Amino acid sequence: MKATEQLHHLGQSLWLDNITRGMISSGTLGRYIRELSVTGLTSNPSIFDRAIRDTGFYDEAIRRKRQAAHGAEQLFFELALEDLTNAADLFRPIHNATNGVDGWVSLEVSPLLADDPVKTIEAAGRLFAAANRPNLFIKIPGTPPGLTAIEEAIFAGISVNVTLLFSRDQYWKAANAYMRGIERRIEAGLNPVVHSVASIFVSRWDVAVAGKEPAGLRDRLGIAVAGQTYKAYRELLTSPRWMQLAARGASAQRLLWASTGAKNPKASDILYISALAAPDTVNTMPEATLLAFADHGRVPGALPVDGGDCEAVLDGFARAGIDAGKLAEQLQREGAEAFVKSWNDLILCIESKSHAARAAAGA
Repeated sequence: MKATEQLHHLGQSLWLDNITRGMISSGTLGRYIRELSVTGLTSNPSIFDRAIRDTGFYDEAIRRKRQAAHGAEQLFFELALEDLTNAADLFRPIHNATNGVDGWVSLEVSPLLADDPVKTIEAAGRLFAAANRPNLFIKIPGTPPGLTAIEEAIFAGISVNVTLLFSRDQYWKAANAYMRGIERRIEAGLNPVVHSVASIFVSRWDVAVAGKEPAGLRDRLGIAVAGQTYKAYRELLTSPRWMQLAARGASAQRLLWASTGAKNPKASDILYISALAAPDTVNTMPEATLLAFADHGRVPGALPVDGGDCEAVLDGFARAGIDAGKLAEQLQREGAEAFVKSWNDLILCIESKSHAARAAAGA
């Protein structure tokens, strides 16, 4: 049995953190679903930037759509929605078979809207409606302004992938925003079933402290933070507040591990996959990491519900002068800034491709 299948049987969903038009048209994504137990995928501006910049798969669509689209942003979302709705259709049987728990794809709102909850909600509603697929998440960052947008989106019935979370405390705030949205739906007599995932970024912790970690704790901080968050997640699922919502039919917001490609070239390329094997969670992984895990991965056992040695590891970093709370805030700020940079790069790429198509048409 492949390691990917073992993870699936453990109760963890394997999602691909990648999408390209060629991956869909060539049948590669379908093969990953059949052979590697992939049950969903996530996307972001960097992924689309590479896909559009480095391949010719989008050139014809850009040529056809550029005149009708009102700017590069609209053109991008039209291209992205084509890819993601096609992917969503591939995952639809999984979505149906799991009663909506699995089989999801994700599309991010413009990060330029991150500080404006009203515009974020408006954009989320437009994209969700345009996709017209029950298994498409709208990605909204779990930043302080984003929490308002998350609650309102859930109340509006929009399925949300809460992105850019780095710590237990940030996860708790996102989970509370989700539950408030569900509670308001129940009070309003609406269906309480609105799905969501909360995405914890893992490897960026270890990048941030590289060279400053205590002896023996290289590449251990991200896993420890994830373990601490997993403990909080399991506790939330047995809390009286959540049990009341579950009794009304609400679906749990699942915890998702993001940024799970190892950044340290000396570390195992499947470090974060093996360490974070946990039932009732999602691990979304880069394509290279997925293939590596299928090739030589192993599942040593499930992550303990109490987070294992996470507190001891975090104490070790604290004694070394590393304040995990402050670092989490820093990582979230830097992540939001990186999202904006990636978005601007993507829009420049779309504009460049559109200009090239215009020049070719006039030649």
